[in-house]
Amino acid sequence: MKRILVIEDEKNLSRFIELELKYEGYDLELAFDGREGLELALNHEWDVILLDLMLPGLNGLEVCRRVRQTKDTPILMITARDSVMDRVSGLDSGADDYIVKPFAIEELLARLRAVFRRSIHEESSTKVTTLEYRDLTVKKESRQVLKHQEEIDLTKREYDLLLAFLENINIVLTREVLLNKVWGYDTEVETNVVDVYVRYLRNKIDSVGEDSYIQTVRGTGYVMRS
Repeated sequence: MKRILVIEDEKNLSRFIELELKYEGYDLELAFDGREGLELALNHEWDVILLDLMLPGLNGLEVCRRVRQTKDTPILMITARDSVMDRVSGLDSGADDYIVKPFAIEELLARLRAVFRRSIHEESSTKVTTLEYRDLTVKKESRQVLKHQEEIDLTKREYDLLLAFLENINIVLTREVLLNKVWGYDTEVETNVVDVYVRYLRNKIDSVGEDSYIQTVRGTGYVMRS
């Protein structure tokens, strides 16, 4: 049985989610503020965390960041905001996906299924444990990224994006393909978010005066070439 932590201060919405997801066979725990939710997230094992952006005590972005410091538990962020930068902020803090209020329970169930599919895919793709490209080394088991043997601190989304390139050397990846690989087929994130994250990633892995690891293919997408 999948265990889900719901951190949401709107009690009516929390109870609705609890009722519907328990009916679908999930095991749920509810938290109504950020500090309580963070304690539960860190001290117990969950298959996914549903996390509201606006919370009393500690906001959802900070909860997400602190969870990501020690855990890779999938996080689905719930929010009433719907601008590109709000989406980017949520995803950049380490969330795996994003759902906007008000939402139908069918959409939430679909997004949960997508999160679980990605988790299965990630588990099955860990056979090759080390990837190397130029002076970059990625250790998949520990999710470490090294340049000249110095560790680079990447967010989960940046890491997943880098992995998509490294596993497809010399293959041009369109923005749509990258969205599917990194954010999932059911995401509603817009393609310009890919450009934002490629810029974030370049800022962390590129060196001044050297060619970028990630090449832009005008009008198409991006590629890492050997």
